[in-house]
Amino acid sequence: MAATGYQKGLWAESFARLYFHLKGYRVLAERFKTPVGEIDLIVKRGRQLAFVEVKLRGTAVEALEAVHARNRARVSRAAELYLQKHPEYTGYELRFDALVLAPYAWPRHIRNAW
Repeated sequence: MAATGYQKGLWAESFARLYFHLKGYRVLAERFKTPVGEIDLIVKRGRQLAFVEVKLRGTAVEALEAVHARNRARVSRAAELYLQKHPEYTGYELRFDALVLAPYAWPRHIRNAW
């Protein structure tokens, strides 16, 4: 039985969690849901805070194209709400990153994707 899109998404987010952990980041939140959007991962390393969009598609190009303007706007609005709820991150360097995943390709972490 083939995996559903939802199951593939959960796998991709689990992989991303491990990926960032191995890169020295601390995962603060995953699947952070708000009325205005969702953030796949929120990670921190030192005084850097990154809001990460994880995309798994058939090719790396398709995954990168899936991080479109509407998607970026939802993540940005959700990040504003996260920061309002967590004032302890005031003064941190903020980034919006993407982790692009595709079969038979190395993961591609794009810092400051937007």
